[in-house]
Amino acid sequence: MTDRLMLLDTASLYFRAFYGVPDKITAPDGSPINAARGLLDIVTKLITLYEPTHVIACWDDDWRPQWRVDLIPSYKTHRVVEVVAGAPDVEEVPDPLEAQIPLIRETLGALRIPIIGVEAHEADDVIGTLATKSTLPVDIVTGDRDLFQLVDDARDVRVIYTARGMSNLEIVTDEVVAGRYGVLPSQYADFATMRGDASDGLPGVAGVGEKTAATLLQAHGDLDGIRAAAQAGEGMSAGVRAKIIAASDYLDVAPAVVAVATALDISAPEERLRALDPAESDHALALAERWNLGSSMTRAIAAVARTAD
Repeated sequence: MTDRLMLLDTASLYFRAFYGVPDKITAPDGSPINAARGLLDIVTKLITLYEPTHVIACWDDDWRPQWRVDLIPSYKTHRVVEVVAGAPDVEEVPDPLEAQIPLIRETLGALRIPIIGVEAHEADDVIGTLATKSTLPVDIVTGDRDLFQLVDDARDVRVIYTARGMSNLEIVTDEVVAGRYGVLPSQYADFATMRGDASDGLPGVAGVGEKTAATLLQAHGDLDGIRAAAQAGEGMSAGVRAKIIAASDYLDVAPAVVAVATALDISAPEERLRALDPAESDHALALAERWNLGSSMTRAIAAVARTAD
């Protein structure tokens, strides 16, 4: 088996699990477990389908880093339920899901899947750094198209895109990005900066949509080239030029917000997936019994063992 690293955008997956698994599934004491159980099933499917030799659960130690907010105050502001001075703001997360986060971490630990987060950074930044530093082929599992900027056929870095559901997973390569958006993955962050993203509170360049952004990038290579051409009054219509220049303040700061970090001081653990030893298996099964994780844990244990063989 060829070694392959799988990076999980963990929050993206446990939110999907929470909304995809009925909340009538509970622990013996009535506690919600649908997200934890659903995430186990997702991990089992991913390991079975793509046979990674290494898996890392990438974590949002700070889902809305202050340094990004300082650059664009509207960044994810619609998802804030409480502003906390000197600490990460509180994200809008359903209470039944919030209650399951410790259990989710415990179940991943029981399978010996390492969890990596970095202070003042999002899981995207952890993924960006580990994918960039990896000497192995990489699968990034996410429902966030911003991570398309990391796709790189030459290094065998691809995205397993979950936005259409776990029954309709899509492998995103250079060809897919270019075919869908008309830009290369290396241009995707600039493309996203211009297009904007209401779900992240990024306004984009007013009046510049996906088609115009792609056309500009095809003509000028990158955002710096587009801005230089706008200042020179060449390579675009007067109307588009005016829109680019009017957005100068936004374009001065947005690229740093949209680009994922690729040089954090972290590295991927070298230990491969392996079958649980008897004591580890007993612990995982006891955890499953205590929380009514049932066959979801059993199947996950078996998937890890099969991949490790």
